[in-house]
Amino acid sequence: MSNLTENSGKHPLVMATLTLLVAGIGFLLVGPLIGFFISTPFFDGTILEQAEKMADPMSHEEFRVPLYLMQGCATLIGLAVLPIIFTFGAERKGLNYFFGGVKNYGIMFLLLLILTIAFMATNSVLISWNANLHFPDFMNGFETWARNYESKAEALTKFMTQFESGGEFLLAFVVIAIFPAVSEELLFRGMLQRQLHQGLGNIHVAIWTSAILFSAFHLQFFGFVPRLLLGGLFGYLYYWSGNLWMPIFAHFVNNGFSVVMIYLNQKGVVDMDVESTDTVAPWPAVVASAFLVIALLYYFKLFFDRKNQIHG
Repeated sequence: MSNLTENSGKHPLVMATLTLLVAGIGFLLVGPLIGFFISTPFFDGTILEQAEKMADPMSHEEFRVPLYLMQGCATLIGLAVLPIIFTFGAERKGLNYFFGGVKNYGIMFLLLLILTIAFMATNSVLISWNANLHFPDFMNGFETWARNYESKAEALTKFMTQFESGGEFLLAFVVIAIFPAVSEELLFRGMLQRQLHQGLGNIHVAIWTSAILFSAFHLQFFGFVPRLLLGGLFGYLYYWSGNLWMPIFAHFVNNGFSVVMIYLNQKGVVDMDVESTDTVAPWPAVVASAFLVIALLYYFKLFFDRKNQIHG
């Protein structure tokens, strides 16, 4: 597709490296710093006290909202705003270049809703397998470090999804479902996948390299494989459609469905605990979901192949 393979003035692999560097600085430093100052009105204390509590936010219930704001700024500014500014300056590419129009694809968004939930059911098997994976004996040190990091990440996630009010749920929904869907897809699919495709000349290598970077970015090694497959799914949705709104919507459904289910579980509406890596769909449901995913992906590709032939 022309919008995915168009050459820029700079070497695409250099652009990919620089884009990652800009995103890393934005996500780890610039975004959280801006979020820190934005969140000060929501913290009852001095800036120094806020900085001290930030080192251990899970010990301070009142720090949940400031943490949402800092995480939201890290995601939106670090993974979207700064890379957009950099890409515009280096390549003169505006937002329309990445997103395109939504057009009359309403039926496709419904299809993506079903497809993503079916994929989640299928992927639950790999989530459970990866979570209980053990490394060889010579990698015991790495496994211990990785599991400790994973435990801290899980504890932080549980802290951020212990909703004390409907307002906290809505804020968390924006930070966990909407911001990552837009920002991460813009970075990993709209920018990196395109740059890798230009530089490597093979779309499949570009999709899976971007998916590896996407999964590695989350630094959760015991969820690496299922997140890698999720990144591959988003990559093909973007490549086949040429429209970034498609993987954004699928990413939003994946994250948003989980946040809503956590909230409903806390309210006692549903029994399913989506936060547990031991929650695996029944095997008949997994098999049926896998066939449904394959069928819907085939239809999705066929739909956009025909669209491209008509408009090509």
